[in-house]
Amino acid sequence: MYTGMLHTHKLVVLLFLIHYVVKLVMLQMGKSEQLAKYTKVTKVPEMILSVGFLFSGGYMLFTTMQFTTLMIIKLVCVFASIPLAVIGFKKGNKALATLAVLLILAAYGLGEVNKAKKAGAKVDTTAVSGDAIAVGKTVYNEKCANCHGADGKLGFSGAKDLSATQLTAEQQKELVRKGKNAMPPYGVEVLSDEQLDAVVQYVATLKQ
Repeated sequence: MYTGMLHTHKLVVLLFLIHYVVKLVMLQMGKSEQLAKYTKVTKVPEMILSVGFLFSGGYMLFTTMQFTTLMIIKLVCVFASIPLAVIGFKKGNKALATLAVLLILAAYGLGEVNKAKKAGAKVDTTAVSGDAIAVGKTVYNEKCANCHGADGKLGFSGAKDLSATQLTAEQQKELVRKGKNAMPPYGVEVLSDEQLDAVVQYVATLKQ
């Protein structure tokens, strides 16, 4: 459900942004007649996009319940952009309309930055060095438990049930390195190869 909603949200945001960029270009070029016609024709689709934007975004937000500073700023940008866009385009105010589009762009950019930031800093496992399972558990608790849960079954942000995974060890490693959907990629600057091997070994114990 979360994965489908994530892709839906991305599509809706893209269409929403394109729609407002088209309107902004018309406004900036002084094509008031064409803008009026376009606005009339797209009135219902715009309402659908707006509802889809807010509903899909709200679903993902309250499914994860992770209100980071970047996420809060993103929400402020989104909720500020909507009334600014309505007033800006209705009144033909180029400055307000431009600001609204910039806020939508900023919200999208903050979402991507927030995702990248989830990877965080490198995990310090020196205290348990030499014990692969202990290293893996330390890494798991630091990087994975928020979404997968202590037992691998939590399922926040569309996270899969690790206690029932059918992926091979190599497939798991590739997934961790590349990331998928809401899960950011964890490169060697965050997890060393040894730590990655260890966390995969620890995940295997969740299936026992």
